[in-house]
Amino acid sequence: MNKWVEKIVNGKERQAMLIMTHPGIEATGHTTREAVTDGEIHYQAIKNVMDTYGTSACTVIMDLTVEAEAFGAEVLMPEHEIPNVTGRLVSDLDSVMQLELPSLDSARVPEYLKANRLAVQHTGKPVFSGCIGPFSLAGRLYDMSEIMVGIYIDTEAVCLLLDKCTRFIIDYCKAFKALGATGVIIAEPAAGLLSNDDCLEYSTKYVRQIVEAVQDDDFVVILHNCGNTGQCTDAMLKTGAAALHFGNAIDMKRALEECPDSVLVMGNLDPVGLFKQASPDRVYQETYTLLKETSCYRNFVISSGCDMPPGVPVENVEAFFKALADYNREMCHV
Repeated sequence: MNKWVEKIVNGKERQAMLIMTHPGIEATGHTTREAVTDGEIHYQAIKNVMDTYGTSACTVIMDLTVEAEAFGAEVLMPEHEIPNVTGRLVSDLDSVMQLELPSLDSARVPEYLKANRLAVQHTGKPVFSGCIGPFSLAGRLYDMSEIMVGIYIDTEAVCLLLDKCTRFIIDYCKAFKALGATGVIIAEPAAGLLSNDDCLEYSTKYVRQIVEAVQDDDFVVILHNCGNTGQCTDAMLKTGAAALHFGNAIDMKRALEECPDSVLVMGNLDPVGLFKQASPDRVYQETYTLLKETSCYRNFVISSGCDMPPGVPVENVEAFFKALADYNREMCHV
């Protein structure tokens, strides 16, 4: 892990880490539903992306339903889209108190652990596992709209739920670490709906417990919050995560200015509006422009602002990597 960070900070060439699995799913002839339910298919998608694009690190599918399903939430699984939680599992203090902490053998958790294990064993590159953040998980169990009110009128129930979510996520992250993963990307997009003060109270406090439980010289926590528009960057920093990953809603230069050099900062090209819907020329230009605009920040890693959706044209991914290669070639001859 330290070598990977040192390569980013001290190397002349800029590094990239797209959160990207769907191009690999499609290239191997499988559906999203198959990949999120079968660890072998999931791994083959990861390997395809690695082999095709030579990425500096592997990432897994950003599926924010795995943990909720383990708790007992009902999940809909379309063939070609990421699964989504339906309904509400808990609604008050009594139901939260009765909610049992799931084991790592629950629902699809074993399949995700399998995909991570295979990636660690066979790719030869840093592998970043993925999980949901505590506030985002609690929102899927309590209902997202309801929890935004619940933090004020049902605080005891929400805090107890957050505690249970955090305990499970810690167990999950420890399992990734035991498999040999380089780190974990904790996706906490729902925290971006909160003010900085509320984010500190209902997200940061719990994410920090995860960081303190698993982060060390060999395992890094990357905190992803694509909901943050700039109002809760301070709360993200106070989690102690070694790296922060921002979505396309934020001004990337402003985020870099607010983060110390000791923290890796990642982001934030639009995965839908740019990668999926724009032309290869535009992908190339926006990638190159962001690299130029952030050239003085050695702790910056260019990335997609979130997980790549299904249906991203291969030509657009190739345009991104061409822009990166051209930029590095130019900088290495300066």
